Amino acid sequence: MRGRTIPMTEHGNRRNHRRGHGEGSITQRSDGRWEGRLDCGWQNGRRRYRSVYGRTRRETAEKLNAALREHQDGLPSPSGRMTVGQFLTDWLENVARHAVRPSTFSSYETMIRRHIAPVLGRKVLKSLRPEDVQSMLAAMRTSGLSARTCQYVRAVLRRALGHALRLGHVARNVAALVEGPRVEREEIHPFTPEEVRQLLDGLLDDRLSALYVLAVSLGLRKGELLALKWADLDFERGTLSVQRIVQRIRGELVVADVKTQRSRRTVSLPSFVMDALRVHRGRQILERELAGRLWQGSDWVFTTELGGMVGTSTVNHHFGDTLRRLGMRHQRFHDLRHCCASLLLSEGLSLRDVMELRGHSAIAVTADVYGHLTAERRQEAARRMDALLGTSG
Repeated sequence: MRGRTIPMTEHGNRRNHRRGHGEGSITQRSDGRWEGRLDCGWQNGRRRYRSVYGRTRRETAEKLNAALREHQDGLPSPSGRMTVGQFLTDWLENVARHAVRPSTFSSYETMIRRHIAPVLGRKVLKSLRPEDVQSMLAAMRTSGLSARTCQYVRAVLRRALGHALRLGHVARNVAALVEGPRVEREEIHPFTPEEVRQLLDGLLDDRLSALYVLAVSLGLRKGELLALKWADLDFERGTLSVQRIVQRIRGELVVADVKTQRSRRTVSLPSFVMDALRVHRGRQILERELAGRLWQGSDWVFTTELGGMVGTSTVNHHFGDTLRRLGMRHQRFHDLRHCCASLLLSEGLSLRDVMELRGHSAIAVTADVYGHLTAERRQEAARRMDALLGTSG
Protein backbone atom coordinates (compact mmCIF):
# COMPACT_ATOMS: atom_id res chain seq x y z
CA MET A 1 0.00 0.00 0.00
CA ARG A 2 1.37 3.41 -0.98
CA GLY A 3 1.38 6.50 1.19
CA ARG A 4 1.04 10.13 0.23
CA THR A 5 2.56 11.07 -3.12
CA ILE A 6 4.71 14.20 -3.27
CA PRO A 7 5.34 15.59 -6.80
CA MET A 8 8.94 16.63 -7.39
CA THR A 9 10.72 18.90 -9.85
CA GLU A 10 14.08 18.11 -11.37
CA HIS A 11 15.80 19.69 -8.36
CA GLY A 12 13.81 17.76 -5.78
CA ASN A 13 11.49 20.64 -4.79
CA ARG A 14 7.85 20.07 -4.00
CA ARG A 15 5.10 21.19 -6.35
CA ASN A 16 1.47 21.62 -5.62
CA HIS A 17 0.13 20.67 -9.07
CA ARG A 18 -0.13 17.32 -10.79
CA ARG A 19 3.14 15.98 -12.08
CA GLY A 20 3.64 15.88 -15.82
CA HIS A 21 5.84 14.10 -18.30
CA GLY A 22 9.48 14.13 -17.22
CA GLU A 23 8.74 14.88 -13.57
CA GLY A 24 9.07 12.47 -10.66
CA SER A 25 7.14 11.70 -7.53
CA ILE A 26 8.19 10.17 -4.23
CA THR A 27 5.99 7.87 -2.18
CA GLN A 28 6.62 6.29 1.20
CA ARG A 29 5.65 2.63 1.09
CA SER A 30 3.86 0.74 3.81
CA ASP A 31 7.08 -1.09 4.71
CA GLY A 32 8.79 2.23 5.52
CA ARG A 33 10.91 2.46 2.40
CA TRP A 34 10.61 5.24 -0.16
CA GLU A 35 9.88 4.84 -3.86
CA GLY A 36 10.63 7.42 -6.51
CA ARG A 37 8.62 7.11 -9.72
CA LEU A 38 9.55 8.77 -13.00
CA ASP A 39 7.21 9.22 -15.97
CA CYS A 40 9.23 8.25 -19.05
CA GLY A 41 6.47 9.05 -21.53
CA TRP A 42 5.01 6.86 -24.25
CA GLN A 43 7.13 4.03 -25.65
CA ASN A 44 5.84 1.47 -28.15
CA GLY A 45 2.27 2.52 -27.54
CA ARG A 46 2.47 2.23 -23.75
CA ARG A 47 3.07 4.67 -20.93
CA ARG A 48 6.43 3.81 -19.30
CA TYR A 49 7.53 4.49 -15.73
CA ARG A 50 10.81 3.98 -13.93
CA SER A 51 11.04 3.39 -10.18
CA VAL A 52 13.96 3.91 -7.83
CA TYR A 53 14.07 3.07 -4.13
CA GLY A 54 15.78 4.28 -0.96
CA ARG A 55 15.78 3.90 2.78
CA THR A 56 15.23 7.64 3.27
CA ARG A 57 13.36 10.29 1.33
CA ARG A 58 16.59 12.20 0.73
CA GLU A 59 18.35 9.15 -0.70
CA THR A 60 15.39 8.43 -2.96
CA ALA A 61 15.24 12.04 -4.15
CA GLU A 62 18.92 11.88 -5.15
CA LYS A 63 18.36 8.66 -7.10
CA LEU A 64 15.25 10.08 -8.73
CA ASN A 65 17.07 13.22 -9.80
CA ALA A 66 19.84 11.08 -11.30
CA ALA A 67 17.26 9.01 -13.17
CA LEU A 68 15.61 12.21 -14.41
CA ARG A 69 18.93 13.53 -15.73
CA GLU A 70 19.60 10.22 -17.51
CA HIS A 71 16.14 10.37 -19.05
CA GLN A 72 16.63 13.97 -20.21
CA ASP A 73 20.05 13.05 -21.65
CA GLY A 74 18.46 10.24 -23.62
CA LEU A 75 20.25 7.45 -21.73
CA PRO A 76 18.46 4.07 -21.71
CA SER A 77 16.66 3.19 -18.50
CA PRO A 78 16.13 -0.34 -17.23
CA SER A 79 12.90 -1.91 -18.37
CA GLY A 80 10.39 -2.85 -15.73
CA ARG A 81 10.58 -6.32 -17.23
CA MET A 82 14.37 -6.55 -17.18
CA THR A 83 15.32 -10.05 -16.11
CA VAL A 84 18.03 -11.10 -13.69
CA GLY A 85 19.88 -12.71 -16.58
CA GLN A 86 19.82 -9.53 -18.68
CA PHE A 87 21.03 -7.44 -15.77
CA LEU A 88 23.85 -9.85 -14.86
CA THR A 89 25.04 -9.96 -18.48
CA ASP A 90 25.22 -6.17 -18.55
CA TRP A 91 26.85 -6.03 -15.10
CA LEU A 92 29.54 -8.51 -16.10
CA GLU A 93 30.50 -6.71 -19.30
CA ASN A 94 30.14 -3.08 -18.25
CA VAL A 95 31.00 -3.15 -14.55
CA ALA A 96 32.77 -6.26 -13.31
CA ARG A 97 35.09 -6.63 -16.30
CA HIS A 98 36.59 -3.19 -15.56
CA ALA A 99 36.60 -3.49 -11.77
CA VAL A 100 38.23 -6.83 -10.95
CA ARG A 101 41.22 -8.91 -12.01
CA PRO A 102 40.86 -11.17 -15.07
CA SER A 103 40.91 -14.31 -12.92
CA THR A 104 38.20 -12.90 -10.64
CA PHE A 105 36.10 -11.88 -13.64
CA SER A 106 36.43 -15.40 -15.07
CA SER A 107 35.23 -16.91 -11.80
CA TYR A 108 32.29 -14.44 -11.63
CA GLU A 109 31.29 -15.36 -15.18
CA THR A 110 31.52 -19.07 -14.37
CA MET A 111 29.40 -18.80 -11.22
CA ILE A 112 26.72 -16.84 -13.06
CA ARG A 113 26.68 -19.09 -16.13
CA ARG A 114 26.70 -22.38 -14.23
CA HIS A 115 24.66 -21.67 -11.14
CA ILE A 116 22.77 -18.35 -11.09
CA ALA A 117 21.48 -17.82 -14.63
CA PRO A 118 19.95 -21.31 -15.06
CA VAL A 119 17.83 -20.84 -11.92
CA LEU A 120 17.18 -17.09 -11.61
CA GLY A 121 18.00 -15.78 -15.07
CA ARG A 122 14.40 -15.52 -16.36
CA LYS A 123 12.97 -13.90 -13.24
CA VAL A 124 12.13 -10.19 -13.39
CA LEU A 125 14.90 -8.32 -11.60
CA LYS A 126 12.76 -6.03 -9.48
CA SER A 127 10.54 -8.97 -8.47
CA LEU A 128 13.39 -11.15 -7.21
CA ARG A 129 12.74 -12.31 -3.65
CA PRO A 130 15.02 -13.55 -0.84
CA GLU A 131 13.14 -16.85 -1.03
CA ASP A 132 14.29 -17.28 -4.64
CA VAL A 133 17.94 -16.94 -3.65
CA GLN A 134 17.54 -19.15 -0.59
CA SER A 135 15.89 -21.85 -2.69
CA MET A 136 18.71 -21.71 -5.24
CA LEU A 137 21.37 -22.14 -2.56
CA ALA A 138 19.48 -25.02 -0.94
CA ALA A 139 19.20 -26.80 -4.30
CA MET A 140 22.92 -26.35 -4.87
CA ARG A 141 23.73 -27.94 -1.52
CA THR A 142 21.31 -30.80 -2.21
CA SER A 143 23.03 -31.46 -5.54
CA GLY A 144 26.32 -32.01 -3.72
CA LEU A 145 28.06 -28.67 -4.23
CA SER A 146 30.26 -27.55 -1.37
CA ALA A 147 29.24 -24.89 1.12
CA ARG A 148 32.19 -22.80 -0.04
CA THR A 149 30.94 -22.83 -3.64
CA CYS A 150 27.44 -21.85 -2.49
CA GLN A 151 28.89 -19.08 -0.38
CA TYR A 152 30.85 -17.74 -3.36
CA VAL A 153 27.78 -17.84 -5.63
CA ARG A 154 25.85 -15.82 -3.05
CA ALA A 155 28.75 -13.34 -2.78
CA VAL A 156 28.81 -12.78 -6.55
CA LEU A 157 25.04 -12.26 -6.69
CA ARG A 158 25.17 -9.95 -3.67
CA ARG A 159 27.82 -7.79 -5.33
CA ALA A 160 25.86 -7.57 -8.58
CA LEU A 161 22.60 -6.73 -6.81
CA GLY A 162 24.45 -4.14 -4.74
CA HIS A 163 25.17 -2.35 -8.00
CA ALA A 164 21.51 -2.69 -9.01
CA LEU A 165 20.48 -1.18 -5.68
CA ARG A 166 22.80 1.80 -6.09
CA LEU A 167 21.29 2.44 -9.52
CA GLY A 168 17.77 2.22 -8.13
CA HIS A 169 16.86 -0.85 -10.22
CA VAL A 170 15.77 -2.78 -7.12
CA ALA A 171 14.35 -1.78 -3.75
CA ARG A 172 16.68 -4.02 -1.74
CA ASN A 173 19.56 -6.42 -2.14
CA VAL A 174 17.81 -9.74 -1.62
CA ALA A 175 21.08 -11.71 -1.67
CA ALA A 176 22.27 -9.74 1.36
CA LEU A 177 19.11 -10.72 3.24
CA VAL A 178 19.72 -14.44 2.81
CA GLU A 179 21.71 -16.54 5.25
CA GLY A 180 24.72 -17.99 3.48
CA PRO A 181 25.77 -21.59 4.09
CA ARG A 182 28.13 -22.16 6.96
CA VAL A 183 31.61 -23.03 5.78
CA GLU A 184 33.56 -25.21 8.15
CA ARG A 185 37.21 -24.22 8.12
CA GLU A 186 39.39 -27.17 7.29
CA GLU A 187 41.90 -27.92 10.00
CA ILE A 188 45.42 -27.38 8.79
CA HIS A 189 47.93 -30.22 9.25
CA PRO A 190 51.12 -28.91 7.64
CA PHE A 191 54.29 -30.91 7.23
CA THR A 192 56.48 -31.21 10.31
CA PRO A 193 60.13 -30.09 10.14
CA GLU A 194 61.10 -33.74 9.71
CA GLU A 195 58.72 -34.14 6.78
CA VAL A 196 60.03 -30.95 5.18
CA ARG A 197 63.57 -32.30 5.35
CA GLN A 198 62.41 -35.60 3.82
CA LEU A 199 60.74 -33.70 0.96
CA LEU A 200 63.70 -31.45 0.21
CA ASP A 201 66.22 -34.31 0.50
CA GLY A 202 64.12 -36.32 -1.96
CA LEU A 203 64.22 -33.45 -4.45
CA LEU A 204 67.94 -32.62 -4.32
CA ASP A 205 68.56 -33.82 -7.87
CA ASP A 206 65.26 -32.58 -9.28
CA ARG A 207 65.31 -29.64 -11.74
CA LEU A 208 62.54 -27.95 -9.73
CA SER A 209 64.17 -28.48 -6.35
CA ALA A 210 64.60 -24.73 -5.76
CA LEU A 211 60.87 -24.18 -6.31
CA TYR A 212 60.11 -26.24 -3.22
CA VAL A 213 62.88 -24.64 -1.20
CA LEU A 214 61.34 -21.22 -1.87
CA ALA A 215 57.82 -22.48 -1.16
CA VAL A 216 58.57 -23.90 2.31
CA SER A 217 61.03 -21.20 3.38
CA LEU A 218 59.24 -18.06 2.14
CA GLY A 219 55.62 -19.17 1.84
CA LEU A 220 55.17 -17.70 -1.63
CA ARG A 221 52.03 -18.50 -3.56
CA LYS A 222 52.37 -20.93 -6.45
CA GLY A 223 51.53 -18.20 -8.96
CA GLU A 224 54.10 -15.86 -7.38
CA LEU A 225 56.82 -18.52 -7.63
CA LEU A 226 56.12 -19.25 -11.29
CA ALA A 227 56.11 -15.53 -12.14
CA LEU A 228 59.58 -14.87 -10.68
CA LYS A 229 62.22 -13.48 -13.02
CA TRP A 230 65.95 -13.48 -12.40
CA ALA A 231 65.76 -9.68 -12.32
CA ASP A 232 63.62 -9.99 -9.19
CA LEU A 233 66.57 -11.54 -7.31
CA ASP A 234 69.39 -9.56 -5.75
CA PHE A 235 72.11 -11.99 -4.72
CA GLU A 236 74.32 -9.23 -3.31
CA ARG A 237 71.66 -8.02 -0.89
CA GLY A 238 70.07 -11.42 -0.47
CA THR A 239 66.55 -10.30 -1.37
CA LEU A 240 63.70 -11.35 -3.62
CA SER A 241 60.95 -9.03 -4.92
CA VAL A 242 57.43 -10.31 -5.57
CA GLN A 243 55.97 -8.27 -8.44
CA ARG A 244 53.53 -10.43 -10.38
CA ILE A 245 51.58 -13.66 -10.45
CA VAL A 246 50.82 -16.39 -12.98
CA GLN A 247 47.21 -17.61 -13.26
CA ARG A 248 45.41 -20.07 -15.47
CA ILE A 249 42.32 -18.44 -17.00
CA ARG A 250 40.15 -20.52 -19.33
CA GLY A 251 43.03 -22.86 -20.01
CA GLU A 252 45.58 -20.12 -20.74
CA LEU A 253 48.48 -19.01 -18.55
CA VAL A 254 48.19 -15.28 -17.84
CA VAL A 255 50.70 -13.04 -16.06
CA ALA A 256 49.12 -10.33 -13.92
CA ASP A 257 50.00 -7.93 -11.13
CA VAL A 258 49.93 -9.29 -7.60
CA LYS A 259 46.60 -9.28 -5.77
CA THR A 260 47.10 -6.33 -3.41
CA GLN A 261 49.67 -3.72 -2.49
CA ARG A 262 50.64 -5.91 0.47
CA SER A 263 51.34 -8.75 -1.94
CA ARG A 264 53.96 -6.59 -3.69
CA ARG A 265 56.82 -7.12 -1.28
CA THR A 266 60.54 -7.71 -0.89
CA VAL A 267 61.70 -10.55 1.35
CA SER A 268 65.09 -11.54 2.69
CA LEU A 269 66.57 -14.84 1.58
CA PRO A 270 68.13 -17.33 3.99
CA SER A 271 71.59 -18.52 2.96
CA PHE A 272 70.45 -22.04 2.10
CA VAL A 273 67.78 -20.59 -0.22
CA MET A 274 70.38 -18.51 -2.05
CA ASP A 275 72.55 -21.61 -2.40
CA ALA A 276 69.62 -23.54 -3.89
CA LEU A 277 68.94 -20.72 -6.37
CA ARG A 278 72.57 -20.62 -7.49
CA VAL A 279 72.51 -24.36 -8.14
CA HIS A 280 69.22 -23.94 -10.01
CA ARG A 281 70.66 -21.16 -12.16
CA GLY A 282 73.60 -23.36 -13.09
CA ARG A 283 71.20 -26.12 -14.17
CA GLN A 284 69.19 -23.67 -16.25
CA ILE A 285 72.30 -22.35 -18.02
CA LEU A 286 73.20 -25.93 -18.95
CA GLU A 287 69.67 -26.57 -20.25
CA ARG A 288 69.85 -23.39 -22.30
CA GLU A 289 73.10 -24.54 -23.92
CA LEU A 290 71.66 -27.98 -24.69
CA ALA A 291 68.48 -26.47 -26.17
CA GLY A 292 70.38 -24.12 -28.45
CA ARG A 293 68.09 -22.32 -30.89
CA LEU A 294 65.06 -24.10 -29.40
CA TRP A 295 65.41 -22.11 -26.17
CA GLN A 296 62.46 -19.74 -25.87
CA GLY A 297 64.50 -16.84 -24.54
CA SER A 298 62.58 -16.17 -21.34
CA ASP A 299 63.90 -14.69 -18.09
CA TRP A 300 61.69 -16.84 -15.84
CA VAL A 301 63.42 -18.39 -12.85
CA PHE A 302 61.43 -21.62 -13.27
CA THR A 303 61.03 -22.87 -16.82
CA THR A 304 60.46 -25.94 -18.89
CA GLU A 305 63.54 -27.64 -20.36
CA LEU A 306 63.15 -25.38 -23.40
CA GLY A 307 62.74 -22.15 -21.49
CA GLY A 308 58.95 -21.92 -21.55
CA MET A 309 56.74 -20.97 -18.63
CA VAL A 310 55.94 -23.76 -16.16
CA GLY A 311 52.17 -24.27 -15.83
CA THR A 312 50.33 -24.33 -12.53
CA SER A 313 48.90 -27.79 -13.26
CA THR A 314 52.41 -29.06 -14.06
CA VAL A 315 53.50 -28.11 -10.56
CA ASN A 316 50.46 -29.80 -9.02
CA HIS A 317 51.18 -33.06 -10.85
CA HIS A 318 54.89 -32.88 -10.06
CA PHE A 319 54.21 -32.38 -6.36
CA GLY A 320 51.71 -35.24 -6.22
CA ASP A 321 54.09 -37.60 -8.02
CA THR A 322 56.92 -36.59 -5.65
CA LEU A 323 54.87 -37.31 -2.53
CA ARG A 324 53.89 -40.75 -3.84
CA ARG A 325 57.48 -41.53 -4.79
CA LEU A 326 58.70 -40.60 -1.31
CA GLY A 327 55.83 -42.35 0.45
CA MET A 328 54.67 -39.14 2.13
CA ARG A 329 51.15 -38.16 3.15
CA HIS A 330 48.95 -36.17 0.78
CA GLN A 331 49.22 -32.39 0.73
CA ARG A 332 48.31 -29.69 -1.75
CA PHE A 333 51.12 -27.53 -3.08
CA HIS A 334 49.38 -24.58 -1.40
CA ASP A 335 49.82 -26.37 1.94
CA LEU A 336 53.55 -25.66 1.70
CA ARG A 337 52.57 -22.02 2.25
CA HIS A 338 50.80 -23.07 5.45
CA CYS A 339 53.83 -25.15 6.37
CA CYS A 340 56.08 -22.11 6.15
CA ALA A 341 53.77 -20.08 8.40
CA SER A 342 53.52 -22.82 11.03
CA LEU A 343 57.30 -23.24 11.14
CA LEU A 344 57.82 -19.49 11.57
CA LEU A 345 55.20 -19.22 14.31
CA SER A 346 56.69 -22.19 16.14
CA GLU A 347 60.02 -20.35 16.11
CA GLY A 348 58.48 -17.33 17.80
CA LEU A 349 57.72 -14.95 14.93
CA SER A 350 54.67 -12.74 15.45
CA LEU A 351 51.51 -12.81 13.36
CA ARG A 352 52.49 -9.46 11.88
CA ASP A 353 55.85 -10.85 10.75
CA VAL A 354 54.07 -13.78 9.09
CA MET A 355 51.49 -11.43 7.53
CA GLU A 356 54.21 -9.32 5.88
CA LEU A 357 56.14 -12.34 4.64
CA ARG A 358 53.05 -14.01 3.19
CA GLY A 359 51.68 -10.81 1.67
CA HIS A 360 48.30 -10.88 3.42
CA SER A 361 46.18 -7.76 2.96
CA ALA A 362 45.43 -7.47 6.70
CA ILE A 363 46.55 -9.09 9.92
CA ALA A 364 42.98 -10.26 10.50
CA VAL A 365 43.41 -12.63 7.54
CA THR A 366 46.56 -14.11 9.09
CA ALA A 367 44.92 -14.40 12.50
CA ASP A 368 41.85 -16.09 11.02
CA VAL A 369 43.98 -18.78 9.37
CA TYR A 370 46.66 -19.27 12.02
CA GLY A 371 45.05 -18.08 15.24
CA HIS A 372 44.90 -21.65 16.55
CA LEU A 373 48.68 -21.96 16.18
CA THR A 374 49.31 -18.87 18.30
CA ALA A 375 46.90 -20.28 20.89
CA GLU A 376 49.01 -23.43 21.03
CA ARG A 377 52.11 -21.27 21.58
CA ARG A 378 50.40 -19.48 24.47
CA GLN A 379 49.49 -22.82 26.04
CA GLU A 380 53.06 -24.03 25.66
CA ALA A 381 54.33 -20.83 27.29
CA ALA A 382 51.98 -21.44 30.23
CA ARG A 383 53.25 -25.02 30.57
CA ARG A 384 56.86 -23.86 30.53
CA MET A 385 56.18 -21.18 33.13
CA ASP A 386 54.36 -23.73 35.28
CA ALA A 387 57.32 -26.11 35.04
CA LEU A 388 59.73 -23.30 35.87
CA LEU A 389 57.94 -21.61 38.77
CA GLY A 390 55.05 -23.85 39.74
CA THR A 391 55.06 -25.71 43.03
CA SER A 392 53.49 -29.04 43.80
CA GLY A 393 50.87 -29.03 46.55
